[in-house]
Amino acid sequence: MYSATIASSRYVFGDLKTLLAKASPARSGDELAGIAAASGEERVAAQYALADVPLASFLEQPVIPYESDEVTRLIVDTHDRAAFGEIAHLTVGGLRRRRKNSPRSRAASPRRWRRRSPRSAGSRI
Repeated sequence: MYSATIASSRYVFGDLKTLLAKASPARSGDELAGIAAASGEERVAAQYALADVPLASFLEQPVIPYESDEVTRLIVDTHDRAAFGEIAHLTVGGLRRRRKNSPRSRAASPRRWRRRSPRSAGSRI
């Protein structure tokens, strides 16, 4: 069970599948399926709760059952425990912070990749 509190409202998410669905950006298909967050506040609460989820949870609690999904089987069957061991202690938020603060990530910052529209780039086409 996962939870987060926003202002004075406590949001509880029963499983990882529900948490991921509620934390995702709003999509009409999710709304039609009844899995989308009911409000922006619930979505933010789900995002906060997701940030605290240990990475190992994704291996321990597959969102799609192993028996019914080839991609899940491929991930589980080819998982490199030694390589994962270096980051297994992190949470989703911890991995994001680590990646954001890495020298390689800073060098590839979108600020350095400023897109230029064809108009601002001139007529070099």
